[in-house]
Amino acid sequence: MMIKETSLRRDPDLRGELAFLAKGCDFVLPSRFKKRLKSFQQTQIQNKPEKKPGTPLPLPATSPSSPRPLSPVPHVNNVVNAPLSINIPRFYFPEGLPDTCSNHEQTLSRIETAFMDIEDQKADIYEMGKIAKVCGCPLYWKAPMFRAAGGEKTGFVAAQSFIAMWRKLLNNHHDDASKFIFLLAKPNCSSLEQEDFIPLLQDVVDTHPGLTFLKDAPEFHSRYITTVIQRIFYTVNRSWSGKITSMEIRKSNFLQTLALLEEEEDINQITDYFSYEHFYVIYCKFWELDTDHDLYISQADLSRYNDQASSNRIIERIFSGAVTRGKTIQKEGRMSYADFVWFLISEEDKRNPTSIEYWFRCMDVDGDGILSMYELEYFYEEQCERMETMGIEPLPFHDLLCQMLDLVKPATDGKITLRDLKRCRMAHIFYDTFFNLEKYLDHEQRDPFAVQKDVENDGPEPSDWDRFAAEEYETLVAEESAQAQFQEGFEDYETDEPASPSEFGNKGNKVLSAGLPEKCGKLHSVDEE
Repeated sequence: MMIKETSLRRDPDLRGELAFLAKGCDFVLPSRFKKRLKSFQQTQIQNKPEKKPGTPLPLPATSPSSPRPLSPVPHVNNVVNAPLSINIPRFYFPEGLPDTCSNHEQTLSRIETAFMDIEDQKADIYEMGKIAKVCGCPLYWKAPMFRAAGGEKTGFVAAQSFIAMWRKLLNNHHDDASKFIFLLAKPNCSSLEQEDFIPLLQDVVDTHPGLTFLKDAPEFHSRYITTVIQRIFYTVNRSWSGKITSMEIRKSNFLQTLALLEEEEDINQITDYFSYEHFYVIYCKFWELDTDHDLYISQADLSRYNDQASSNRIIERIFSGAVTRGKTIQKEGRMSYADFVWFLISEEDKRNPTSIEYWFRCMDVDGDGILSMYELEYFYEEQCERMETMGIEPLPFHDLLCQMLDLVKPATDGKITLRDLKRCRMAHIFYDTFFNLEKYLDHEQRDPFAVQKDVENDGPEPSDWDRFAAEEYETLVAEESAQAQFQEGFEDYETDEPASPSEFGNKGNKVLSAGLPEKCGKLHSVDEE
């Protein structure tokens, strides 16, 4: 049967019927479907409405086409081959979302006007505070601004050099996190290392009204700065890389806390990162363990913390390098003050996400990312031995394991992952069970309903670390007050003794001046290992 090409083009129903008939065939023989096509065409003619008068007739075909296999309808390729990225708006802005409404030239004009009010249009680091406010930045950005504009080399910043630097910043960096890293990081670096924070924190020590008493104790400047840096990295550097990125700063509260320093004169009210009382507690705890005062503690020194509450096996894991940087702790078996800051916060606040990761790394002996039953038994064995020494009958490991699995509810039976521990919100009980005997016994004696109430409470409660630091600070101050009263009573009888050293303005500073002699030397601002 001969089928005209034009008829296929004009009759989609016929084309569809042929395609349906030929489905599954390698080729099509028109004679094979002659009867069915004839009946189909007759049906189409009967169903076709009559033409109205004046309707033009279809043009006759000029030449018949030879029979050939039918091919599928060609698709329009220009739509498929069009690049999809043209229609997708940009959604990733590593330097912040640009603000099209902002007028950079107006900002630069205000900066230029502010420099005109300064003698010779050269600002030192103290006058840089006014420039920071004109730029719309917090006061304590002044040190990074001063350094980024080259003021560290000359002692001042000229108007032209600062405006050129700020113009570059406005054109390439569009949010606070990106701008902060540009100002504080080394040239051509997109992340912050520990030593990058030293100029910023030294300016806080020198100028914040809540730290004026430290002017009389310069030997503690570097130790306070070390503590703050370690707390910043402990909270902000969630990747454990040792380098803080702009994304990590955006996800943290660091820039908001830094801005609070300008408004709050009592630095102890800012418990995140900068509290002097927290530094005081951490350093006193370290000083008690560091018997030779060389600013390093050994494995035996650390085991004495909190009356040997932590097991020897977990301390061995800490000194194995599982949670510390540098090679000193593995080669020489010594822990620096910077590493001790991480240990103390992790020990006293096991609900903190970084603390959960800290102790998971310690318990994951084989480093496979899973706490196996073997590893749990390995740490619980020492707990059992210590309880038997104290005359306490320990719970068999099988029974304890059932309790812990019910507590954590791991996604995979017999395998506890970091995700499981973070999700269960009972990681502090889990960890204390395996390597802190004192806290484990406290949990056993506590009302289980009270524990569940703590888990379900989502209110703005102070963290375990904040509570610990507040209690320890009050205890240390009370001990020092009692010691001072004893000294005063003793001096009434020993009139030949010289007067006691002058006290600082802060009530806890006399502990630092009297109990921590200057012979201990300065602590490095960062761990140089």
